Amino acid sequence: MRTRAWLISIPCVLCFAATLSEAADADGVRFFESYIRPLLVDRCYECHAEGAKKAKGGLRLDSAEGWTRGGESGPAITPGKPEASLLVKAVSYTDSDLRMPPKQRLTDREIKLLEEWVKRGAPHPKDAAGTATKPEPVKPPAIDVAGREHWSFKPINEPAAPKVADESWPASPIDRFILDRLEAAGLRPAKDADLRTLIRRATFDLTGLPPTPEEVTAFLRDCETESAERGAGSAEQRPDALGAYARLIDRLLASPRYGERWGRHWLDVARYADSNGLDENIAHGNAWRYRDYVIASFNSDKPFDRFIIEQIAGDLLTSSGFGVPSSELKGESAHRSAPLNSELETRNALIATGFLALGPKVLAEVDKTKMEMDIIDEQVDTLGRAFLGQTIGCARCHDHKFDPITTADYYALTGIFKSTKTMESFVTIAKWWENPIPTAEDHAAKKAHDEKVAAAKAAIDSHIAAANAELLKRLGDGAKLPAKPEDQYADGEKAELKKLRDELAKIEKAAPQVSSAMGVTEGKPTDLAIHVRGSHLTLGAMSPRRFPQVFGASRPIAADRSGRMELAQWIASKENPLTARVIVNRVWRWHFGRGLVRTTDNFGKLGEAPTHPQLLDWLASRFVEDGWSIKKLHRRIMLSRTYQMSGETSDDATRLDPENRLYSRAPVRRLEAEAIRDAMLFVSGRLELSPAGTGGPAITHVKNREFLFDHTSKDGTTYDALKRSVFLPVVRNHLYDFFELFDFPDSAVSQGDRPTTTVAPQALLAMNSPLVWASAEALANQTLLRDGDDASRVKWLYETLYGRPPGDGEIKRAAGFIERAMQPAAGGDAAAGRKVAWQSLAQVLMVSNEFMYVR
Repeated sequence: MRTRAWLISIPCVLCFAATLSEAADADGVRFFESYIRPLLVDRCYECHAEGAKKAKGGLRLDSAEGWTRGGESGPAITPGKPEASLLVKAVSYTDSDLRMPPKQRLTDREIKLLEEWVKRGAPHPKDAAGTATKPEPVKPPAIDVAGREHWSFKPINEPAAPKVADESWPASPIDRFILDRLEAAGLRPAKDADLRTLIRRATFDLTGLPPTPEEVTAFLRDCETESAERGAGSAEQRPDALGAYARLIDRLLASPRYGERWGRHWLDVARYADSNGLDENIAHGNAWRYRDYVIASFNSDKPFDRFIIEQIAGDLLTSSGFGVPSSELKGESAHRSAPLNSELETRNALIATGFLALGPKVLAEVDKTKMEMDIIDEQVDTLGRAFLGQTIGCARCHDHKFDPITTADYYALTGIFKSTKTMESFVTIAKWWENPIPTAEDHAAKKAHDEKVAAAKAAIDSHIAAANAELLKRLGDGAKLPAKPEDQYADGEKAELKKLRDELAKIEKAAPQVSSAMGVTEGKPTDLAIHVRGSHLTLGAMSPRRFPQVFGASRPIAADRSGRMELAQWIASKENPLTARVIVNRVWRWHFGRGLVRTTDNFGKLGEAPTHPQLLDWLASRFVEDGWSIKKLHRRIMLSRTYQMSGETSDDATRLDPENRLYSRAPVRRLEAEAIRDAMLFVSGRLELSPAGTGGPAITHVKNREFLFDHTSKDGTTYDALKRSVFLPVVRNHLYDFFELFDFPDSAVSQGDRPTTTVAPQALLAMNSPLVWASAEALANQTLLRDGDDASRVKWLYETLYGRPPGDGEIKRAAGFIERAMQPAAGGDAAAGRKVAWQSLAQVLMVSNEFMYVR
């Protein structure tokens, strides 16, 4: 029995041994795929792989056959013997004649990984012939037909404006779409807003500032004159029918304040900041150039498709167009393929690529490959949310759980940005790339500097010539200069020569810096392998560069370029149904407080469906037909009666449309942080709006790439400049407290939908902030300088702050407040007591809801 039991156990032992061997093989393969293949791909394949133009030294490291056969020096690897392997010897830099890679030694960790791999016997995945298998290109996944049925992926078809029962109300097709839904719900739109409410709403919407009393008066007079000319009681007296209102919109759109307001909206989406944040919070010293580019683009009404292309591929714009043959443009509008005609356009196109560079980065990351992939992931995620309303970044580790985007799609797209140079260096502390953008001043400074250098060199040459002549004289007739004549110069001549050379070195060291801007440039065209579970240490099949399959985009990407231009052209094309919908929805949201699609950055399955899908498509279609003009879109929306409704509600509307999803009335909206601050400074006469108060560097107390603060020091950034808020510094991890309290977005991520909170600290800040008190003091000083009695001063104060005159009761209460507030100063300085009283009244009115909200 024992013998039999022993014999029976022999096959079990053999099976167990085989199992151990298979486990060891599997573990070795995992080690190779997790650590060795990524290392070889990153550090060796450029010169020693099938894709290299010529395998240097005849060595190939992309297959077992290649490293076993070796190159001109023999086999690269001796399995099990790292000390005898030429590859290990080369990367260790122990032989001065054999050092690979030649430009930069592998890290100690990477060398140890190679030694461990060779010691294990150089395990690798094997095919039938026993050679190492390379990742094969993955075939694009089959087009997800069902996924394309999601509303946002369907083509945009301009719907006909619906017929409505009340044909007298609509002033535009927008109104028909809105009224159609209201009538179906048994609701009526609210009445028109009064003209004072309308001008205040429109002025804040387009400029972020309140109208002045003079502007309100001029608008009312213009409307009154036009109404009188048309006849009393005419339906043409409606605001939407008045040319005065259209002229108001045109005036506001033409104001430089417009770009400052709407450029800030886009900066939210572009996650703009003047510092890096994360581990090394150093200064984005040149980020302001992108900010000013955005503001200028909105002011000039740059077509939005051009705006897209410049931000994604502005560095690729050439004198012949966008770097894409005209035959590939397939009838795109002329402005998109217009060449760069000036140095200014070239500078702006390079600055625009700051969109891809502004994201936060872990600049002290030890794993450099991980750092690069994290940066690329942030770029892809931002691009997807900003232009497409898609959370593409969710597919980094696995197929998207909800939307039809696969990991193969993700890595095909990230390959485009792997082929793009975003970083100058990955060495701690890593440096981002900046595009040189020399200005006329730079050229002049360089010329002047070159002249100084030339003069200094000429002085040296002249001194050497004189010293050589003097040396020959001392040496006598027929003498020749020695090999090193300077060694035999007199002491005075040596000292003078040293002085001249020191002066030259000082001049050369003071060479003027050429202006530069955060941005990107072309890198080496590269396809990426799928990173299993998002890890660059575990690579799967190759996924050649292309666009996500669900979009059906067929534009090929040439092997010799990154593909950013093709990507930009596709995103900005009519064939892409997402881009126009997303930006139209953003503009609607910034006018009404929420979008037709409430999830402004997510048009996927987890996002909300549009409340008015036909209206969204109608607006998107017209937007494209209008040449992608944002200003024309503003006009179209703001000239509708929908925009011009009052905020009054009815019992039916409160019951049937409590959240105002059907737009049965105008929303009441609180101003954003910047608009609150700017309005306070503006009404008090303190806001700097001259060219000196606009644009330029946001951070000046530290240089570009220097620490704003670290773990041992405090941030020295100040916010007391009286510029518009868009020009104040945005410091990641240390936001201006006024901004933070009033819901400024997280500048580390793309965010197109700011929340609005109401919390006690906001009121405390309003009552105690030096900003508010100083503004109230300046406003009180202006009030006291006005002629007339206190009632007229109160009237002016109300018109300045609220755009309306006060009622009799409000005048009476204000007068009583002034009288009570002056009591503590009785017996003292009457003028000082009077000033404090008016300052207190100005503060009370300035921090009220009526000032901080728009009806």
